[in-house]
Amino acid sequence: MQTRSLLTPTDLLTGLAQLDGWTLHGDGADLAITKRFGFSNFYETMAFVNALAFVANQQDHHPDLQVSYGHCVVCWRTHDAGGVTALDLHCATLTERLMSQNSGSA
Repeated sequence: MQTRSLLTPTDLLTGLAQLDGWTLHGDGADLAITKRFGFSNFYETMAFVNALAFVANQQDHHPDLQVSYGHCVVCWRTHDAGGVTALDLHCATLTERLMSQNSGSA
């Protein structure tokens, strides 16, 4: 299980550099890592959301999602820790893995 302790700024930037397209959003306790994923239609967007929900439940860690017709913004942060933890980086990696399994959708 990944740790739920806040990352140091150095560890956060190092981890973020390994995630293509993910950015920092917010500050303080609202700091999160986010990425927008694009899809051809609402059905593909919802299929992604449902698959991500399955992954999130397996990790016992759940993202904030902004769902629209052709895209979904995924936002990982550990609310209890007040920012970004190694678990968030791990879950972002799992999100990327999910997208690579459906590379025709993005």
